[in-house]
Amino acid sequence: MKNIIIASTSTLHGSEYLEYLLDELETFFKDANEIIFIPYARPSGISHENYTKKAAEAFTKINKQLIGLHTFKNPIAAIENAKAIFVGGGNTFVLLYQLYKNNLVSILSKTIKKGTPYLGTSAGSNICGLTIKTTNDMPIVYPPSFNALGVVPFNINPHYLDPDSNSKHMGETRETRINEFHHYNTPPVVGLREGSWLHVQNNSIVLKGHLKARIFEHNKTPYEVAPLTELNALK
Repeated sequence: MKNIIIASTSTLHGSEYLEYLLDELETFFKDANEIIFIPYARPSGISHENYTKKAAEAFTKINKQLIGLHTFKNPIAAIENAKAIFVGGGNTFVLLYQLYKNNLVSILSKTIKKGTPYLGTSAGSNICGLTIKTTNDMPIVYPPSFNALGVVPFNINPHYLDPDSNSKHMGETRETRINEFHHYNTPPVVGLREGSWLHVQNNSIVLKGHLKARIFEHNKTPYEVAPLTELNALK
């Protein structure tokens, strides 16, 4: 039975790391005292050690111990035996590259699908989809494949931004980019706004948080869904 939180971000503006999610995570990880942290996405190039330290400080607030996957001699066995897993944000290409390099993509997907609690934020959410083709990140490394974990039957676009009519930015909007994706690909895309997350429990996929999500389906007009909407039929 899958038990997954797919969150748009780790940090809301003006708040501490994971602060907005801690009450939810205390319940979500209630049966796991130790959580394996995968620091591969390395935001701003932070080291695995420093990234793990930063994340671990947040989890001490709910009395959980975080252990970096990079500290294990056998990362495959560590994932297989994990009581719970957290994959933080950063660069999605770097994250997926490292997962493929360590032969972890298949085993991580299988471990999540068998029911090990999984938290993903930002890049850690991107990899929950079918591919990482709807990430916002620059392709600074080249993973062997864009195929991701596929633990939900669609793609994710974390940090989804609405067009700002007052902005002087002349580049493409997030919606334009996703429409470009749908010229060459057919899977749906869920645009998760900051502070929103999906809670996956077996076949149930529910939008949580206070904001709507924007849904993009191939050859359809994008539409909004309210919190507590079930998205399990989205394929």
